[in-house]
Amino acid sequence: MHDQASQQSVPAVATITESVRERIRREGIDLLHSSDRADRYVREAVRDYAERSLGGGMPMLGDEEAATASVIAALTGFGPLQPFFDDPEVEEIWVNDGSRVFIARRGVSTEVAVRITPRELTDLVERMLATTGRRIDLSTPFVDASLPDGSRLHVASSEVSRGLSVNIRKFIARVDSLASLVDRATLTEPAARFLQASVVAGCSILVSGATHTGKTTMLNSLLGATSDTERVVTVEETFELRPRVRDCVALQCRQASLEGTGEITLRRLVKESLRMRPDRLVVGEVREAEALDLLIALNSGIAGMCTIHANSSRDALLKLSTLPLLAGRNIDAGFVVPTIAASLDIAVHLRIDERGNRRVDHIVALTGTVTETGRVGTVDLFTTEGDELRGTGAMPPKKTKFDRHGISPRQWIRSA
Repeated sequence: MHDQASQQSVPAVATITESVRERIRREGIDLLHSSDRADRYVREAVRDYAERSLGGGMPMLGDEEAATASVIAALTGFGPLQPFFDDPEVEEIWVNDGSRVFIARRGVSTEVAVRITPRELTDLVERMLATTGRRIDLSTPFVDASLPDGSRLHVASSEVSRGLSVNIRKFIARVDSLASLVDRATLTEPAARFLQASVVAGCSILVSGATHTGKTTMLNSLLGATSDTERVVTVEETFELRPRVRDCVALQCRQASLEGTGEITLRRLVKESLRMRPDRLVVGEVREAEALDLLIALNSGIAGMCTIHANSSRDALLKLSTLPLLAGRNIDAGFVVPTIAASLDIAVHLRIDERGNRRVDHIVALTGTVTETGRVGTVDLFTTEGDELRGTGAMPPKKTKFDRHGISPRQWIRSA
């Protein structure tokens, strides 16, 4: 990005970009379906500017190819942010106050010296949202959307923020299996084999962690261990999961229309998914009352997976015990806690270590019982000692699902 900028004139590129943008608007061209024409217009405008600038009185263009690439990126790509989309090491990009740009690599954030104007940012957001069918306006100051490449977009309008605030969590396709997580040292080989066996056995698994710890990546990797004979239904606010499953239905929420109608909530999707004959139900993230519907589904014998924000597996189970209470006054802990204890089997917790690496911190098994203090009973299977994830030697108390598939997890827990 900086090499390009040094070989071209920023004012010249801005002038060319605006002239091509005006031509596109005047002719009513849809850039989503006419990118070839936009490319031709840009090249014509660059050549024209280069010829006119030779007469003096205009900023010199410099490297024509670099200028062409910058203008095309501004009109049909991600503008000044394009290099960060192209960089496979960049995991997240966000813009504060309509102009300050930050990126994250391996969980570590850095402010970058990239110039983006409020106008450029507004155009970029409009272009990204055009591919999603979602909008941001006075009635909808926040928007959550999935981009065509699987990246997740969140925008807060200037109505509720000091300038447009944009967050883009890139979809990193290189991690899609438990073996990939072992290669990246997120977890050990024995722990990965145990989790794979748990998926094959039909265990229901809860994945917890703070923001950016890799919960969705873990969920994708667990899904990679499912059998080809399983029918999987995924439910998300916006599409993030990319399950490599032959028989899969993916559902996402929908915002209300301008008239306030047509909204489809996560809770509605969980209920509808039960009519689709799922062998495994996956909820991208449990936040509110949909937790109740998920627990009812799991309690009926459907295998499930979900993620939740929490500081430990036990905190996650405590949080999961309270979320269903949001569904109504007729729901109480006397129903919820035993249901969790009976329905869930394994909980995996992730963290980011001091070097910015994502790690599995611990794995616990649910005992199927409720403690004297009214909490879900658990036993540690894998814990972190120093910087290493090690098996405790304890066996999952609920063995029926493993036994049904002829699986003994002892070898992986003991060998860890």
